[in-house]
Amino acid sequence: MKPAPFAYAKARSLDHAIELLGQDGAKLLAGGQSLIATLNMRLSSPRILIDINGITGLKGIAVDDGRLTIGALVRHAEAERSPDIVQHAPLIAAAMPHIGHPAIRNRGTIGGSIAFADPAAELPACLLALDADIAITGPDGARTVKAESFFQGLFETTLAAQDVLTAIRVPAASPKMRYGFAEFARRHGDYALLGLAASARAEARGLSDVRLAFFGAGTTPLRAGRAEAALAGDIDGRKVEAAIAALDNDLDPPGDLQGSGPFKKHLAGVLLRRVVGQLAETVS
Repeated sequence: MKPAPFAYAKARSLDHAIELLGQDGAKLLAGGQSLIATLNMRLSSPRILIDINGITGLKGIAVDDGRLTIGALVRHAEAERSPDIVQHAPLIAAAMPHIGHPAIRNRGTIGGSIAFADPAAELPACLLALDADIAITGPDGARTVKAESFFQGLFETTLAAQDVLTAIRVPAASPKMRYGFAEFARRHGDYALLGLAASARAEARGLSDVRLAFFGAGTTPLRAGRAEAALAGDIDGRKVEAAIAALDNDLDPPGDLQGSGPFKKHLAGVLLRRVVGQLAETVS
């Protein structure tokens, strides 16, 4: 199937892109790895595509004042190879090889993946686990939204019609921070049946500030608050089992063609056990 007819415009600047988004039926084109598929299946029928790939201000990776900033137009492959991301955002570095396949990572963008807000995608959960900020610019100027508030529902975010996601910002990793990542997919590169991104602070006696962000478990990435609380302090087998049991109240994953809800809940416990092992490996 081919897409419905649409017009095309190349934005000269961020302000120009915001102006063009004021047209009825306008949609942004960045990497296009999700958009082109929905166009070809006629799940999306924009009247005009606005190409933002030439806006240099949306590119680049930088570390400043204890925070790592990743521009919206940074390609997945660039992020995967970035020494700054490996050093300052190891959770994102761990997730990158799981995103699609090399051809997709060569074109797909960080901002596009986050704005698309697929609940089975890796990056939204990573942002939730890292307590990230999402930078947005619209007709009324720039603002910042916490990842916790950004994802609103299935493929829904706080982005308004003329908003452009410009960057993400995460706290730079410190020596006390620990990270864990695991997912289960039928084939490497496919969307995960279920996945988990996690962060925690290593203390003299175990872990604190545990953040567990599951993806593929609902319509948005989800924090598992009761399981987080169960893991505070020293880590031992009983605490891990208590955290797994707490997932019964934290998660209610819907069943689909890939697996039933109870199967996915069981899988959540399996992944939690693996990720806790990663978090606890280097706790002093």
